Amino acid sequence: MTRLVYFAWVRERIGLAEEEIDLPADVADVAGLLAFLAGRGENYQAALAEPEVIRVALDRVHAEHDEPLEGASEIALFPPMTGG
Repeated sequence: MTRLVYFAWVRERIGLAEEEIDLPADVADVAGLLAFLAGRGENYQAALAEPEVIRVALDRVHAEHDEPLEGASEIALFPPMTGG
């Protein structure tokens, strides 16, 4: 099981703060995860319609979209940081 944690408007659009799921074997990297999640329903699709802007952390370490998921127990998704 992998723990997914959602922040800010990603959380609001998905409707969950976090969840635990079994990822399919073919979901190997961050980009694959975002594509998989977007296919889970309208709320996920709305949150992940522009995957290139979604920031991801694997076990609390920022990761690029080509980063492998192997070994990650917690994956956090959040929108881009804004100043102010």
